[in-house]
Amino acid sequence: MDHDLDLKFLAIGDSGTCLLNQYVDGHFNEKLAPTVGIDIRDKNIDYESYRSNNLFKIHLQLWDTAGQERFRSLTSSFFRDAYGFLLVFDLTNETSFINVRNWITEIGANAYSENVDMILIGNKCDLESSRVISKLRAEEFAKQHEIKYIETSALKNIQVEESVKLLLDLVMDRLEESQDFSKPSRRQLRSTSEPINNLNFDDNKRKNTRVSYCCSY
Repeated sequence: MDHDLDLKFLAIGDSGTCLLNQYVDGHFNEKLAPTVGIDIRDKNIDYESYRSNNLFKIHLQLWDTAGQERFRSLTSSFFRDAYGFLLVFDLTNETSFINVRNWITEIGANAYSENVDMILIGNKCDLESSRVISKLRAEEFAKQHEIKYIETSALKNIQVEESVKLLLDLVMDRLEESQDFSKPSRRQLRSTSEPINNLNFDDNKRKNTRVSYCCSY
């Protein structure tokens, strides 16, 4: 096995098309159809911890539900083994923002642990003239729920990488602080031949972090 950790992130919300295209493929496909059910994309990254300066080779599983209500019963079963959640709404759509509260409730009811991380993502920040959700309103909502907030544009590739990097920082900080590398699912977190909870990495293995991430449009 050529990586240290398997981490599953779930992107949920009512913002439409695939969250992962910009991140995985490096471009925005405006003809991309909305996800039907679950779309799973994979990315292997090198992540240098700001807490310990250790280098982790991480296999990210990025699951996109597209937030379609008719798939809610399907997606709820996938909440339990996710380490982090990207709550995405459309800055030009009032309903998509209102629905975020419902998704937070779903996460609370179905996540494998209370100790999961979430961030709030306001997408389509390039469409300022069409915005109906102000930054202040979104920030106040995020503060109320004690989560981080970031605005993105998948079309213009604005803070796409930074959005998931923000979530990854939260997850890794929590895992390192508690050294809680127990696995809720064998698929999600596995140790290398050198136990991951020892957090002993050869300094010569360290290199610049290469992290790219996605968001929906």
